[in-house]
Amino acid sequence: MGSVKEDGGLTTLTKTLVDIDSTTGREAQLGQWLVECLSDRGYIVNKQPVSEGRFNVFASLNVPPRVVFSTHFDCVPPFFPSRQSDGRLFGRGACDAKGILASQIVAGDRLRALGEERFGLLFLVGEERGSDGAKIANQNAPTDVLFLINGEPTDNRLGSATRGTLRINLTATGRAAHSSFPDLGESAIDKLLDALIVIRGLTLPEDPLLGRTHYSVGLIEGGVAPNVISPVATAELLFRTVGERLKIVEALKVVEELVTYKVVMEVPAVRMHTVPDFETAVFPYTTDVPLLTRWGRPLLLGPGSIHVAHTDNEHVSSNELHAAVDLYVMLAQQLLKN
Repeated sequence: MGSVKEDGGLTTLTKTLVDIDSTTGREAQLGQWLVECLSDRGYIVNKQPVSEGRFNVFASLNVPPRVVFSTHFDCVPPFFPSRQSDGRLFGRGACDAKGILASQIVAGDRLRALGEERFGLLFLVGEERGSDGAKIANQNAPTDVLFLINGEPTDNRLGSATRGTLRINLTATGRAAHSSFPDLGESAIDKLLDALIVIRGLTLPEDPLLGRTHYSVGLIEGGVAPNVISPVATAELLFRTVGERLKIVEALKVVEELVTYKVVMEVPAVRMHTVPDFETAVFPYTTDVPLLTRWGRPLLLGPGSIHVAHTDNEHVSSNELHAAVDLYVMLAQQLLKN
């Protein structure tokens, strides 16, 4: 079941991965498939338990790995299976990140054929919802790893930096009253809207490489009925950060009279290792990299475009997959020269 090695098997391998539903929380079946696939290829394979039925997969050879290829095998919902058209493979996870995972496996095959065994493969659960797999992996890092080549859709460019995220919950409290007597109440929704308007005008941190911090209002909830002055209202904001969160939290102090706020989640911005003669780019999304600090110096590269990830048109081209294999092999060879 696990050995998909025939010529052209890179696309076949990607298709096989895509056709197994591994939306976050449902990764067990694909995890077991990867264990068998990599065991069939002669790797020493270890499961890293994450939660009930869910585990990371770490594979290495007979020598301590100095370079580790890594990506995630969970996907956002909804699941939909693969189809092929005009040299492209469509399906959930095709570019984020099952095509990447397949390219890393095939790159490993090629490195071994060239006599190189000082590498490993780390495939993680949960990246799309909090990176719980990466947190567990960081507790189980080998001691001799020097570089981590993480895979996300970068159009096969080497990432020089990624933004961080800062998720903030805003809560406004008011006093309920009958809507025919608004003066007897205090609208939490009005307070929340006033705070959001103030935040829209704030000057947020900038960085020469990553640009200006931006944010989106992802959720708004409030009120109990149309004819009741709202006693409570909440919103969740997601900031795409370029530096320390302190400056953003400091900026939010101007709305303290209207709302309370708390940090729900934070992933820092990251500068990554680059290699001469590789095209580089900055990316506005976050990855598992900030949570894999014990896996060596990070690099970021993968086939596919982030613009189609998470969409019903998600796809990756066969040419991109094969180009990624070449790039992964060249990266590993250069890093292993040091």
